[in-house]
Amino acid sequence: MAVQERQEQAGFQVKPKHHKPEEQKSAHLMWINHFALLPGDDSVKTSYNAVTSGVGGGLTGLVISSTTTGEVGASGGNKVVHMAVEVPPGYTVNGVRVGYELTSSSSFISQIRLARVPDPPKAAIVLLDDGTDHTDVGPEDVDSASTSIDAAAGPLLLSLRTNFGNTSDRIVVRSLGLHLTQN
Repeated sequence: MAVQERQEQAGFQVKPKHHKPEEQKSAHLMWINHFALLPGDDSVKTSYNAVTSGVGGGLTGLVISSTTTGEVGASGGNKVVHMAVEVPPGYTVNGVRVGYELTSSSSFISQIRLARVPDPPKAAIVLLDDGTDHTDVGPEDVDSASTSIDAAAGPLLLSLRTNFGNTSDRIVVRSLGLHLTQN
């Protein structure tokens, strides 16, 4: 039996949905894989457990720990977890959203940064540098400062700088997203 005949017998009709172009640009929150964040140097460690993170309520997430205190890594650079981010063509990045939970307010996310890698790739150009200390134990969702980054202009790197007051503390990233506006 054809699809149309089955629909008529069921008493409904499926019509294709037509989208009309909107005059205003629409905002979107695109969730990205927070488990893809990589440690910035050997003093930063990441781990995960599908059942429990061991932090707060235990919901799974990317667990960040450190073998040293402070926000400067063993290599002398920022103590970060970072990743390249993929943005669909035709979108502008307006900010970052991070969902997190802490074991203690003495260890926290101290910076959210987006940087562009130019062509040729010899240095990253910082386009978003939000140095807000996120010390609420949580669980929390926080948004970075606003920005306007044309994603088509080159690859973007996202980094979360961490500051550890105690090496037994943990930071768990439970979600990560980009605020986007369609061009």
